[in-house]
Order: sequence, then structure tokens, then C-alpha cells
Amino acid sequence: MRHVKPSPVKTLSTRAALALFAAVIFAWGFNWPVAKLTLAEGMSPLWMATIRSGIAVVVLLVLLLLSGNLRRPRAGDWPVVWGITLLHMVAYAALIATALQYLPAGRSVVLGYTHPLWVVPGALIFLGERLTPARAIGVLIGLAGIALLFNPAEVDWSNADVRRGNGMLMLASLCWAASILQIRAHKWVSTPFQLVFWEVLLATILLAVLALVLEGSPSVEWTPRLVLLFGYGGVFGVALAYWAMAMVNRSVPAVTTSLGILATPAVGIVTSMVVLDEPFNATLLVALVMIIGGIALGTLTRPAPRRV
Repeated sequence: MRHVKPSPVKTLSTRAALALFAAVIFAWGFNWPVAKLTLAEGMSPLWMATIRSGIAVVVLLVLLLLSGNLRRPRAGDWPVVWGITLLHMVAYAALIATALQYLPAGRSVVLGYTHPLWVVPGALIFLGERLTPARAIGVLIGLAGIALLFNPAEVDWSNADVRRGNGMLMLASLCWAASILQIRAHKWVSTPFQLVFWEVLLATILLAVLALVLEGSPSVEWTPRLVLLFGYGGVFGVALAYWAMAMVNRSVPAVTTSLGILATPAVGIVTSMVVLDEPFNATLLVALVMIIGGIALGTLTRPAPRRV
């Protein structure tokens, strides 16, 4: 492949970047009820994840070609390419899609976004970062919120599907946290956006193999509704969201994006209530506030220096 000289890095005005960031938060939050609706159309979870990923591959290829940023990963890029692919784009996507068969989208998005809580102890163990009191308190508050969601009054633990769905969500969150830890430790050669096409391409291939092995050949009855659902999930929920976040990250401080992205579960809950008519109770509200508050408390504090 011939290397193309990339276009100069552009930044957005603060107002434009924040507007784009708000669009990403909505796109990701609304993606959860859209995925639930896609499953309701008769799609199996792994084939749903595969098709959405395949659509994103095409869109990202066009975006990278137009911006002159399509390039082959270099030797130093491959560890993080494989790590993000396997942990986030395959494991996380497959587990979330499968869990949505058993659980409401609103509850799922809250548990699916608990990954920052696991990053804190992971950074202590694997990256040598010191655990500040604020981060420790934040993790404890967040864990208390998770425990509230798991109390027997809210969860029918006698139902195997419910146990399976909740377990998958927590495992998915751990996979995302592991991916973040690798990203933080990685020494970047290419930019994250230049690598995302290859990550999504590899993920699509692996998801397709996984779907064939576990679910067999896809049986899809294509309807206009299903096409629209896949169009949204693949184009807006994956491809354009990655592009938009790359632009936002260049234009606003990292702490702004770290805290702002915490609005995604709230958007997921509200859109699930509106679109899917899912119930919303005080327990879910309190748990959401505790989990997001705990994550925010940890995010607002600077990482402590690594132990020597």
C-alpha cells in the first residue's frame, strides 16, 4: 500500500467541538435501545455485532481515504491494534450484544459503563500508579452503586438468563478496562484514529468467525426497519462516533471528554424509556448517580506518580 501524506491536523473551535461531543454522547447512548430493537427484529447477537462492525469498516475506509490518513500499521502499532480489537471491539461488543437479549437496555448501559472503576485498581497493579484517597473513595462509591443494582429486590437471581446477562455485562466492562490499561501503557507510533480502521476490520473478521461457530449461518429477513437500525448502529453508533471523538479529543481537554462521556448512560436510560417503554425506578436512579459520581471523583483527580 502506498503511504499517503496525511492532511494537516485540524482542530475545531471550542463551541463546535462541544457540539460534536454532545452528538457523540447522544449517538452512543441511543445506540443501546437501537441494539435492543435490532435483536427484537430476529437478529442473533453475534451477527448483529458483525454486521454493524462491517458497515463501520466501509465508512471508516472512506473517511481515512478522504483525509489522507489511511496507512498500514507499523511494527510498534500491532500490540495495541490486537489488544483493542480483541478486548474492546470483539469481546466487549459480543458480550454486550448477547447480554441485551436478557436485560433491559437502560440497566445494561449503566453496568456497561462501569469500566473506569476497574481501571483504578488495574492501574495500581499493572501500571504502578499510586491510589489516591479520592480515587479510592470514588471506587468504593461506584462499587456500592453496582451492589445496589445487584440487590435481590432488583434482580431475580433464580433466573439463569438474568444471571448470565449481568455476568456478561460485568465481564464486558472488565475487558474494556483492560483495553484502557493497555492503551495507557502503549507507546504510540501511529495515531489512534489511523489504527481504528484496522482494528474494526480485524474485529469484523473475528466476529464473523465467532458468529459462524456459535450461531451458524445468518438467517436475516431484511426489512426497511432493520436496514435503518443497522444503518444507525454501524454508521452513527460506531464509525462516525470514532471519527467525531478523534476530532473532539484534538480540540478540548482530556478531563472534559472523560467527564462528559459519563452522560452516555443517562442518555441510554432516557432513550430506552422513550423508545422501548422501559421502566425507571428510584433504585436505578440512585445507582446511576453513585456509579457516575464515583467515576467522576476518580477522574477529577490527577493520576498519582508511578512507584519507582
